[in-house]
Amino acid sequence: MKCRSITPPQKWILLGIPVLFLLGSFMHFLYDLSGYNAVVGAIAAVNESVWEHSKLILFPFIAWWAIYYLVKAKKYSIDPDKWFTAAMAALVTALITMPMLFYFYTEAFGIESLVIDIIIFLIVVILGQLMGFHVYKYSKGINPWTSIGLIVLIALVFVLLTFCPLHIPLLQDSTTGLYGIQ
Repeated sequence: MKCRSITPPQKWILLGIPVLFLLGSFMHFLYDLSGYNAVVGAIAAVNESVWEHSKLILFPFIAWWAIYYLVKAKKYSIDPDKWFTAAMAALVTALITMPMLFYFYTEAFGIESLVIDIIIFLIVVILGQLMGFHVYKYSKGINPWTSIGLIVLIALVFVLLTFCPLHIPLLQDSTTGLYGIQ
């Protein structure tokens, strides 16, 4: 049996696992480090809510997938249908998995743990990138403008709900009880 090598775009997707984990971890502190700059708050977590922590996934994933496409699409003849469908699949998988795992362990077992939160974040990044890898490798993709439009819509919803939050538990800061940017 021959082992097929993976393509440079596929290697990029897998390389994203440790890089996105580290970048997302840094994004956790970016708003505080910025001196509570509202522009930074649009893309970085502004409180301890599950929703705001999802931004640790959102903007790094978007940048990771978009930058590679912009820089390497011509060189590697990257199919935009497949690439942006894979990017959307990676993003949506990670964004859905994070609150599911967080609420499962906190509500099912009644515990909260920074160590478990970090492990969940790593698992979420891995699952997102592996889904993106799978979709890129095996799907035909959909129109890239559909995928890009949905990704932009998701990003806009996150930014909007940072500044105009709904008063629901998903958006509530677990330490202060507040919502959104203050």
